[in-house]
Amino acid sequence: MGRYLIRRVLQFIPVFFGATFLLFALVFVMPGDPIRALSGDKPLEPAVIEALQERYNLDKPFYQQYAIYITNVMKGDFGTDFRGRPVSDIMKTSLPITVRLALLAFAFEVVIGLTAGVIAGVRKGKFFDSLVLISTLIVIAIPIFVLGFMAQIVFGLKLGWFPISGYRDGIYSLLLPAMVLASLSLAYIARLARTSLVENLRADYVRTAKAKGLSTKRVIGIHTLRNSLIPVATYLAVDLGALMGGAIITETIFNLPGLGRAVFDATRSQEGTVVIGIATFLVIVYMIANLLVDVLYGILDPRIRYE
Repeated sequence: MGRYLIRRVLQFIPVFFGATFLLFALVFVMPGDPIRALSGDKPLEPAVIEALQERYNLDKPFYQQYAIYITNVMKGDFGTDFRGRPVSDIMKTSLPITVRLALLAFAFEVVIGLTAGVIAGVRKGKFFDSLVLISTLIVIAIPIFVLGFMAQIVFGLKLGWFPISGYRDGIYSLLLPAMVLASLSLAYIARLARTSLVENLRADYVRTAKAKGLSTKRVIGIHTLRNSLIPVATYLAVDLGALMGGAIITETIFNLPGLGRAVFDATRSQEGTVVIGIATFLVIVYMIANLLVDVLYGILDPRIRYE
């Protein structure tokens, strides 16, 4: 296990540099001049523009800008926006809200999605199985921004169960956005868990276990379910990072001051440093999540060994 972890951590190095390089390149080729966008309708003096370009390294070639950025990231400096505020301070302010939102959405996925998928798999072909398949297909077919507006109208305006905007009531303000954010992934997890469980219930080891006289609960709960959770765990690990990075639409609809809203505002105002800084942080989250799920494989399935 120790050698495997060291090898995986070493694999992070090319992944990190490759991902950040592509992100930096995409922001670099974005049309428009961020300095001129900062000035608004009133143009800046040429000397001021030149000073700002020099301060933010915008007068340097692409590869030099990337080298300076990645060197600063190694020191824990994610850069500064055009108003002089460090990106790390923006993340400190926005990250707690996004983490709470992502964890709530993740809990909805695990509890509701996994439970629905397991019950549907055990009751294959019955009413609940058909209900899960149809309802999840409907959720997958509807865009997330449509679900967000529908949830605001139905559960916020019509029924008055949840607040529809802002972060004034703490965790309670995040319940409705978390359900919207989790809806698509919840549908995928339910269908994935159901399919995986159905396939494993047909396996030879299940028939052998039943032939030995093991109860149905033990066969499903101890043997089949653990093997069926491997693809689900893979999806959940990747989705945890996606929930944090994919909250742009949800946080914008519900006016939540999280990382997603910060990326949206930074993109609109051409604050490339903020976009790259937050995206770099999310790359690190993705890598750590994938490492944790690889370690979890050995816990779920004792047949998996790390040489």
